[in-house]
Amino acid sequence: MDNRAIGVYDSGFGGLSVWRELRKMLPEESLIYLGDGKNCPYGGRSREDITAFATEAVEHLVAEGVKMVVVGCNTATTAAVEHLRSRWSDMPIVGLEPAVKPACLSSRTRRIAVLATEHSLRSEMFLSTAMRYAGDVEVVKVVGEGFVELVERSAEHSPEAEAAVRSVVEPLLGMNIDKIVLGCTHYPFLRPQIESVIGDRDIDVIDSGEAVARRVKWLLERYDLAADGTKPPHYKFLSFAEEHYRARLQERAERIAQELNK
Repeated sequence: MDNRAIGVYDSGFGGLSVWRELRKMLPEESLIYLGDGKNCPYGGRSREDITAFATEAVEHLVAEGVKMVVVGCNTATTAAVEHLRSRWSDMPIVGLEPAVKPACLSSRTRRIAVLATEHSLRSEMFLSTAMRYAGDVEVVKVVGEGFVELVERSAEHSPEAEAAVRSVVEPLLGMNIDKIVLGCTHYPFLRPQIESVIGDRDIDVIDSGEAVARRVKWLLERYDLAADGTKPPHYKFLSFAEEHYRARLQERAERIAQELNK
């Protein structure tokens, strides 16, 4: 048993969608969340830059004494997770991939869409996953233009967000697509807007948060790292941006926790 915290890292606010699933599935575990903020968004950055950002973030979390790191960022996973696992080979590091496999396996129309950042969609990891599982399924790749920035500004419920989501999602509706995969952890915060555009059409929206939480749970049990439940969990929030940004992260997480407790 191990009462140290799990570290969760993202470019900014997006990984809180993963933090939410971890807190829901593993309520006894302490969590330290690091939202970069200073270098967000990552989508148009080079692989070298993203790897440097991710390395600095994990170094910071390791210095905090975490027992495991969840890279709660699809873009950082595609760019840097292998480097991170090589450098910290003695610690479990969990990454995110768009839920292409379950979407392909369950698609009825044999056509799905993946919404993600530019970097994720052209990454080797995404392309190899799509090639492995798509088979006879056509995968339509779409960049969620402006989505990350909207979530970073907490502007998901604004007319601007509704217009941005509509401009990306509406063209998909006449393409016989039955699954839309959210391939960036910022995007689940726009899920209500996405589902509003979809309306009553038979299209499922899928993200990876719950699957990641299940993977973390399995690893905790596999390596005897689960908290023993004798101490109340604690939650900490860090950022490379200014204190105002860090405080906004914490405030957002506290609202999420209140929703989970309802």
